[in-house]
Amino acid sequence: MPVRDPPLPEGPSWRRLPAGIWALGFVSLLMDVSSEMIHALLPVYLVVGLGATALTVGVIEGIAEATAAITKVFSGALSDRIGRRKELAAIGYGLAAVTKPIFPLAPSIGWLVAARFIDRVGKGIRGAPRDALVADIAPPELRGAAFGLRQSLDTIGAFIGPLLAIGLMWVFADDFASVFWMAVIPAFAALALILFFVHEPPRPAGLRTVRNPLSRRELAGLGAIYWWVVAVAAVFTLARFSEAFLILRAEGAGLSLMFVPLVLVVLNIAYALSAYPVGALSDRMNRIAILIVGLALLIAADLTIALAPGLWGIIAGVVLWGLHMGFTQGILATLIADSAPPELRGTAFGMFNLVTGMALLAASVIAGVLWDTFGAEWSFLAGAAFAVLTITALIPLHSRLSKGDGK
Repeated sequence: MPVRDPPLPEGPSWRRLPAGIWALGFVSLLMDVSSEMIHALLPVYLVVGLGATALTVGVIEGIAEATAAITKVFSGALSDRIGRRKELAAIGYGLAAVTKPIFPLAPSIGWLVAARFIDRVGKGIRGAPRDALVADIAPPELRGAAFGLRQSLDTIGAFIGPLLAIGLMWVFADDFASVFWMAVIPAFAALALILFFVHEPPRPAGLRTVRNPLSRRELAGLGAIYWWVVAVAAVFTLARFSEAFLILRAEGAGLSLMFVPLVLVVLNIAYALSAYPVGALSDRMNRIAILIVGLALLIAADLTIALAPGLWGIIAGVVLWGLHMGFTQGILATLIADSAPPELRGTAFGMFNLVTGMALLAASVIAGVLWDTFGAEWSFLAGAAFAVLTITALIPLHSRLSKGDGK
């Protein structure tokens, strides 16, 4: 289907966004606050409190994230088949909320594994339908602002959560259970918000009914432009491996263990502050051009972290890394919404999340091998090389989008 540059909207974008977009943004913020309050402490709690090994922690996290990635495909496809998205998104947030009380009550590691597994199933169920719902609610001329706002609010939750966990651990004298109980409150607030303040728009008249969204015919019907965007996103994801490597690099440069979590706080502040303005800007100019700027920021971040001397150089690289995420993550989601047929948006976001999730796993493995074999600098230099490769793939995509060629 043709995809052209969006028309120029008038007036401040944030005032023109529907209330449902704001509500979904605050749902993401509250759930991220809750989840990150627990996840920031869970590895230490497993090892110190319950005597788990580092291998156990790794297995739990690996299973959890793989489960979320796979579930997104099927939940997105199901939302296309039934023609509704809010119910699935609410079920996903509901599962995440009801698992939160298990963390302070769990008598053994097995209970925590089950809670983490169900929590990630909930994340997988809600992810693709929620993103498709954002695209359904937002006016086409404000789609970039809508995805940017949701991403900003989500990221604000991602750094408020760990900060709250640190503060509450001080207030409760390192009592993990008390902090975990406090995390229950924002989780159920998020569930109430999506149930009562998010309203799904009526299904457009004449929109085609999809019986089997994951069939070869329907996947081919997503179109060449969509699959090109997914392929570009996969290569791009190879350039942006796990942020855990940023933490390791900062620690290796002399940052004390006490302040290591602040690396992610700095990154997420830069991310949150940039995502909405960049999304709004993408409604006024070519999205591919903004994506290329984001990739240039990633190249600058990689080179700074790899080559700049001292801890402050690495912190500057972390800020650039956060800015690159603000310039790219919401834009990629907007491109998926722009290029996919409306009746297949859930499937489109599900496949996108699966492919980029697999690419992120591969990227982290590649970065780890390079780190251990040649040194930390080479992990980031390789990331810069993948970013350059992504830019070369974006140039023909820019040409096809400019011509409105969706074949």
